[in-house]
Amino acid sequence: MTEHRSIAEGFITHQVTNQAPPLTYDAWATDTVLREAVTREGGAWAEAELAKYGPLVGGEMMQLGFVANENKPKLRTFDRYGNRLDEVEFHPAYHRLMELAIAHGVPNFSWRHEDRPGAHVARMALFYLHNQADQGTSCPLTMTYASVPALRRQPELAREWLPRVSSATYDSRFIPAAQKRGATLGMGMTEKQGGSDVRTNTTRAHQLGSRGPGQPYALVGHKWFFSAPMSDAFLVLAQAEGGLSCFLLPRFTPDGERNAIRIQRLKDKLGDWSNASSEVEFHGATAWMVGEEGRGIATILEMVALTRQDCMIGSSGQMRQALVQAIHHARHRKTFGKWLSEQPLMLNVLADLALESEAHTVLTARVARAVDASHRDAREAAFGRIATAIGKYWVCKRAPAFINEAQECLGGVGYVEESNLARLYRQAPLNSIWEGSGNIQCLDMLRAATREPASRDALFEELLAARGGHPALDAEAARLTREFDDLSTLESRSRFIVERLALALQASLLIRAGNTQVADTFCESRLAGAHGQTFGTLPAHAPMHALIQRAFAEGAETPR
Repeated sequence: MTEHRSIAEGFITHQVTNQAPPLTYDAWATDTVLREAVTREGGAWAEAELAKYGPLVGGEMMQLGFVANENKPKLRTFDRYGNRLDEVEFHPAYHRLMELAIAHGVPNFSWRHEDRPGAHVARMALFYLHNQADQGTSCPLTMTYASVPALRRQPELAREWLPRVSSATYDSRFIPAAQKRGATLGMGMTEKQGGSDVRTNTTRAHQLGSRGPGQPYALVGHKWFFSAPMSDAFLVLAQAEGGLSCFLLPRFTPDGERNAIRIQRLKDKLGDWSNASSEVEFHGATAWMVGEEGRGIATILEMVALTRQDCMIGSSGQMRQALVQAIHHARHRKTFGKWLSEQPLMLNVLADLALESEAHTVLTARVARAVDASHRDAREAAFGRIATAIGKYWVCKRAPAFINEAQECLGGVGYVEESNLARLYRQAPLNSIWEGSGNIQCLDMLRAATREPASRDALFEELLAARGGHPALDAEAARLTREFDDLSTLESRSRFIVERLALALQASLLIRAGNTQVADTFCESRLAGAHGQTFGTLPAHAPMHALIQRAFAEGAETPR
């Protein structure tokens, strides 16, 4: 036996070398770009709260994200006796993610501090951080956050529901909301025959009892996409006598019975695995009208405006996480005698990704400031309306290519499920599809630019605020003012216009942020043509080391 052992020791075949160590880090403290943006846009007073969330995101929650996505939600339509359940079962990791997010204010921080300017900026940072750990839980979190303006259209409902929505307590129990310490809200707009054309919705709302405010309705119909079906209530659209209207649809009726919401199936999705998305039918489900009868689209669009902002935040956060993973790997792996991060081509790729990520972060933070100030500043409200459409289009569109490039930095390791880059890549297309796909965002930009002079004026004021900061931006702003002249072809050109507007906005914001190296490199590469069609095509003189160091400083990892 001794001889056999000795022989075996001479043939050791597996020693782990030249691999990056596990990454545990503080997602807030290590993000210079995010911290600067939050300060610049007015949210620095919340830094203590953000600092608490950062280590959780880069530590415990990152691991919870893996577990929650490995254990998809399960639909329980009936119990063993044949009684309807219409319940979705989630893994404990999902509930822990929700618990941490709600306790730290991801869906409610801005509403609990809305008397302080910058509250929505701080909340943006929380949501940006959260999306780096898990994306599926972001769906119910964003819908809960975004429901508040619509609920306020109906004071009696607001009095009942807003304290639950703004609670810092997550309560996963499937019981009436009145018995819970906190609540989450979802939404249901699209139907299979209409999609984005919600005016074709066929779900009917039948008044119960006498007509008048506060009276319940019975909803009969379906929803083709009904995300987070275990939420405590939903804002939905249905045809009332006076036209398409918005309704609050709770999971339980006032007498404590399960509402007549029948879950047909869960969607088998490309990504977003930790979250449940469903198809449902309403079999006379009890609901209450929110806002004016016949004005359902206008009412629910207040919610949609915030969920679209969150699509932008989510994509920015996901790209940030992909960048961190790529830089960490490249710094700990050697190829051809050098650290991978020092190989000239890889250096260019990482720097280019860092530059792109920074531009998305600053635009996302600026839109959050516009949302924050919209109720007290008409110009900010006008800017927010058009900038949300522009940002949602561009930031979300860039995520798939960005995350794929980050995967390539890791090679084959980035394609397997042990790396969260595989999950991020599956997730990457979602935000460009959800809450109005790219064409819808372009049409919204055109509507704001052509029908709301205040929005167009605010947009160009924002561009011109950096006039003289770089010749490429000055030339781009002049060209963009002319792009709106030919109305006959405006719609067919709108994707090109939105793309260039987004780049010009990012350039303007980077110039005014004051880091000349970053701003000049962005303007030269994105506006002046010194860039190819893929990442890693920055000019050779670009400050590559500085860009990477800003993105994720060396030594940022937490030792294990």
